[in-house]
Amino acid sequence: MSFIDKKISVKRAVLLLAKRGILVDDDEAVVILNFLYLVAKTYQYDSNLGAVNLNKKSNYKKIG
Repeated sequence: MSFIDKKISVKRAVLLLAKRGILVDDDEAVVILNFLYLVAKTYQYDSNLGAVNLNKKSNYKKIG
C-alpha cells in the first residue's frame, strides 16, 4: 500500500516519535505512517457536526 500525497517524511516521523520516547527504525515508521494514512483516508471531518464521521467507503458486503 502506497500513499502518493504524503505530508510527512519517514525521517520526520522517526524524530517526532523519538521526542515522545518512542524509538523506531525507518521500517517501523513506514508501517505506522501507512496505518495513520489509512485511518485518515477512511475518516472525514464534518464541519457541520464538528465531529469525525466514518466515510461511506467500506469493503463489508451489506445484507438486505
